[in-house]
Amino acid sequence: MSGPVIGVFDSGFGGLSVLHELQLALPTAHFIYVADSGHCPYGGKSAEEITRRAVTITDFLLSQGAERIVVACNTATIAAIETLRHQYAVPFIGMEPAIKPAAALTQTGVVGVLATGAALAGAKLHRLIERHAAGVRVLTQPCPGLVECVESGALDTPETTRLIECYTAPLLAERADVLVLGCTHYPFLRAAIQAAAGPKVQLLDTGAAVARRVLSLLLPDEIGTAPGSTRFFTSGDLTLGSGVASQLWGRPVALLRMP
Repeated sequence: MSGPVIGVFDSGFGGLSVLHELQLALPTAHFIYVADSGHCPYGGKSAEEITRRAVTITDFLLSQGAERIVVACNTATIAAIETLRHQYAVPFIGMEPAIKPAAALTQTGVVGVLATGAALAGAKLHRLIERHAAGVRVLTQPCPGLVECVESGALDTPETTRLIECYTAPLLAERADVLVLGCTHYPFLRAAIQAAAGPKVQLLDTGAAVARRVLSLLLPDEIGTAPGSTRFFTSGDLTLGSGVASQLWGRPVALLRMP
């Protein structure tokens, strides 16, 4: 029996970190991944522009048979998910920074959040902090340039290392012992971030939690038994994108053009 068809999209290839967790949780699902690389990064764009892109991508995913859609981008979740839920009948699952588990884990009472400027400016993050981090100092750090590092495949270059050290240093100076990776691109920089932060600092992202959420929304007879599949699309350059996607995915990716 065939499994569910699930659309997944991000501003670029960072959402592959979420797709990986989804595949582990739902090996029978048929995934359609869209990297909006032609319009990446979203961090400096207005909410209106991001929402327009999210609507365009959603229309495409629905045309491909998607029954549920994962917005595998923190910035797009903040800017567009409420509009998407209002406009379409299919369920949307978005990203939520791991504030609650970070607040529970910290021993120093200080948590750092690494994210794009747009994600940090959203009211949703501040509501999460108010709801789940009472008594904990939550420090936010915008990280311009890190998305571009991942999108170019520069995961461990001197420039990437310099940026990461620049962004983590103020948080570490304030004794943050848990860092929240508030962008789906950042798990691909986990090794470099951990090296900069040191072994005693814990790093948290929410890819696995999103996968569990998607699984919880499926009825038992929807899950299927036959092996699933994955198709990859991009709005950007196919040749460049295929190289970066294959590097991040860990095996060759045959990218298709999103019309």
